Amino acid sequence: MNAEIVLPLEKMTVAEKMDVVDRIMDDLSRNSASVPVIEWHGEVLRQRAEALKAGKDRFISLEESEKRIREKTGRG
Repeated sequence: MNAEIVLPLEKMTVAEKMDVVDRIMDDLSRNSASVPVIEWHGEVLRQRAEALKAGKDRFISLEESEKRIREKTGRG
């Protein structure tokens, strides 16, 4: 199916565009078996899993992640 979908992007607000992105991502996640795997992405995930197992990396909370992003972008 190659039906062209035209969205009025120049007329849409950022919130409306983000809503479209969220809806597409939700749909893709419900049908994840049909989404092709990008080889380099799989490799990055494997490397991160190994770093976690080896104790070279760790998870941080969402709050900590948001704090770091705000600091790096000067919005903190």
